[in-house]
Amino acid sequence: MSIYDFKVKDINGEDISMEEYRGKALLIVNTASKCGFTPQYEDLEALYKKFKGENFEVLGFPCNQFENQEPGTNNDIKKFCQINYGVTFKIFDKVDVNGENEAPLYRYLKEQAPFKELDESTPTAKIIAAFLREKLPETLIGDSIKWNFTKFLIDKNGRVVNRFESGVEPMEIESYIKALI
Repeated sequence: MSIYDFKVKDINGEDISMEEYRGKALLIVNTASKCGFTPQYEDLEALYKKFKGENFEVLGFPCNQFENQEPGTNNDIKKFCQINYGVTFKIFDKVDVNGENEAPLYRYLKEQAPFKELDESTPTAKIIAAFLREKLPETLIGDSIKWNFTKFLIDKNGRVVNRFESGVEPMEIESYIKALI
């Protein structure tokens, strides 16, 4: 099995085969419109614009599993991303990233890049780590997605090469992207 075996729906409800991304480096991110990390959309868009001509794509998957921070419809999400952050990278249908109804793509991503630890090297990362330890300690067990804006980096051969937790800012990933393209 590879990432190219999956089919997903885009934000408009169209079926998309991940095969369309063969030969491209990908950054796959679970997103939310009402999260403290939502401003990461700006840097995700900047990375996309900077590297899209070099076979790189950002793929956003809205998710409402973390404190109801993505409650809107797909149309609401699409408008929010365009109006507030000028998002031009591909946004997909809202998905579950954990649990009984998790998207098969996310099950695969987690299997390929298990959870290591929460990076607490930045103030933002420290805040999310403290919040999770205090309010949602069960999320720290296993390989589940811990919060919105967890990022998976995929190489041009479809291999999951890295997982970055929510507190890792998109621009901190730039050197990893450059190494793949």
